[in-house]
Amino acid sequence: MQLFVNDLTVMDFSYLCPRRGMVGESWIVDVILDGNLNDESMIQDFGKVKKNLKKLIDEYVDHKLLVPLDYTGSTVTHRSQDEQVEVRFESDDNKIIQLFCPAEAYAFVYAAEVTMASVGNYLREVIATHLPDNVANIDLKLRPEQILTPFYHYTHGLKKHDGNCQRIAHGHRSKIGIIIDGQDCLESQQYWAQRWQDIYIISTEDLIEYSQLQASGTVENPDEYYCCAYESSQGYFELVIPRSACEVIETDSTVECLAQYVYNEQKKRSGNSSLQVMAYEGVGKGAIVGD
Repeated sequence: MQLFVNDLTVMDFSYLCPRRGMVGESWIVDVILDGNLNDESMIQDFGKVKKNLKKLIDEYVDHKLLVPLDYTGSTVTHRSQDEQVEVRFESDDNKIIQLFCPAEAYAFVYAAEVTMASVGNYLREVIATHLPDNVANIDLKLRPEQILTPFYHYTHGLKKHDGNCQRIAHGHRSKIGIIIDGQDCLESQQYWAQRWQDIYIISTEDLIEYSQLQASGTVENPDEYYCCAYESSQGYFELVIPRSACEVIETDSTVECLAQYVYNEQKKRSGNSSLQVMAYEGVGKGAIVGD
């Protein structure tokens, strides 16, 4: 007997990729449980499935940075004195991404790459230890939202957030709506999809000097990198990332601020035409700014 739950949750996270660098992602999770009927003539109550499995997925993947431990360019150092974890990642083009964050900011995947298959295996092993006795197996299907219009992948951190959004490297796969004079503008949507493909968005107030870094790792050409850091309720977060992979903005990087930023920048391109921007944050949510 099998029990299925489609659209159980959406995981918003980022991961390190040998070819693309830091990638913001959003995956929808479907679940199938194999098992025998319990005393209530159920495999498990739907309410419990949704609550318990979503809690585990949120705890182990959502709003984290996924690091492929078996990739040769990944180096992870755990500091016992303060429980900070330093991650150093060298991509195929020899660019460095370095983080210095609390352990909870990461998920470490034992694979050479972060893929739907490797993350599915990681989650399956985690969840298996929390299943009731009558459940023999769990199958996780991870899938992206089907988007027929242009979209981008972005990563950010929200230091003022009182939850897990404060982690400095979590992200989203998001579509963008640009409506000019009442009509969808595909050219403008493609422009933003290209401009923000695999982008890290930095707030100017989070920028620090290279000499201020607390992590032990170094880079050969500091002028080619941005360094940013902040202290929030979960601890100290620090990131070194190539400038070529960043957009620096004056405000926070909430979706409301990003919608306003896109609107302001797009106004420079579209002139006096009426303009509406629909900025998404992952699947099915976002902010709207318009004339």
